[in-house]
Amino acid sequence: MDKDKISLFMANLAMLLALESYNPKKVDINQDIKEDCIEIKIEQEDNKEKEIDMPEVSGTVSNLPWEEDEDFLKAKEENNTPVLMAAFCAVLIDPLPGESYNVKLAAKSLAGTVVGPQEIFSQNTTLGPYTQSRGYRLGASFAGPNIVQTEGGGVCKIATTLYNLAVLCDLEIIERYNHSMPVNYVPYGQDATVAYGYKDFRFKNNKDFPILIWTQVIGHRLYMGFYGQEKAPLVEWHHNITNRVEAPTHIRINPDLKEGEERILIKGIDGARVESLVTIKYEDGTIKTKNLGVSQYLPLPHVIEKGP
Repeated sequence: MDKDKISLFMANLAMLLALESYNPKKVDINQDIKEDCIEIKIEQEDNKEKEIDMPEVSGTVSNLPWEEDEDFLKAKEENNTPVLMAAFCAVLIDPLPGESYNVKLAAKSLAGTVVGPQEIFSQNTTLGPYTQSRGYRLGASFAGPNIVQTEGGGVCKIATTLYNLAVLCDLEIIERYNHSMPVNYVPYGQDATVAYGYKDFRFKNNKDFPILIWTQVIGHRLYMGFYGQEKAPLVEWHHNITNRVEAPTHIRINPDLKEGEERILIKGIDGARVESLVTIKYEDGTIKTKNLGVSQYLPLPHVIEKGP
């Protein structure tokens, strides 16, 4: 028998079994989650009058929500980092409440971090461990072909945004791991995952000046910017996607739904092998190509609930 087909079958079976105990509806009655939603609504109201970018998909941005914040302005002056090198907004599609809370908590802890010249930044060292004793909640995470609940689930969205900014600023990537299955908020090959103790995201500030990191969550948008003393070069991603594996569909019967009614729990994404590289164009016209390696993804299944 084909070993790849056996592996895929076992991965899909494991995913299906994991989903039997994974029920997003359970968080709907959590009082803490209701408080988070109220807080997000207040933030959105506060930012209505600000001219900030509110993208529909993840990507670079220029108008940021903290530009008049006193703490940010003070940090920028104290560290002599007057120039916005690059900024990125990760649009988090249908995040679960635990994930949203963890991303927001991690973003607050990260804002104001300074990475000195030739210093190596580590997400796990800066933000971890992601435990309940440090304020993190349970959130959905990928564990191989499974979706599981872990402490701090969701902080990989911080790692992904950091990864994209580090690449855009032409910094040296020291350590990066892709998710076991594709994510829905950045393209194949542009994600990064962390797991405290054995998977980290690290980059080196290869500039001769410090870099100030500032970040903020508004609604389901994670904004992050790197500040220094010069603008970043023009960077373009390129992905070679091969060996696509179609995402299977798993059906669950939900007696709470009406007959014939359907609800999508997870929108699947095909698995693939992805080779990624970037082309970097400097002000003097020099162009450099940087190979960022290969990312291998199992398919993320479609999961649909149907009425009996």
